[in-house]
Amino acid sequence: MGSARQVIEIQDGLTSDMAREIVKTLKEAKLRKVQAAIQGDTVRVSSASKDELQGVIALLKQQDYGVELKFGNFRSN
Repeated sequence: MGSARQVIEIQDGLTSDMAREIVKTLKEAKLRKVQAAIQGDTVRVSSASKDELQGVIALLKQQDYGVELKFGNFRSN
């Protein structure tokens, strides 16, 4: 039996265009008390309200950016 090879490109993190699109989506949603900042290949979203952040996650899960989005919880004391 023969074998086949396929070269694929794996992307880790967001492109700058995707990051800008996510920030644009959040600004258009006019969520109060939510701030988004692009940090390299990630978008950091901060808010004092946990409910607002859960709303952001729900909103972004509805969108299709062509990549799987990962959400992390990082608390600063």
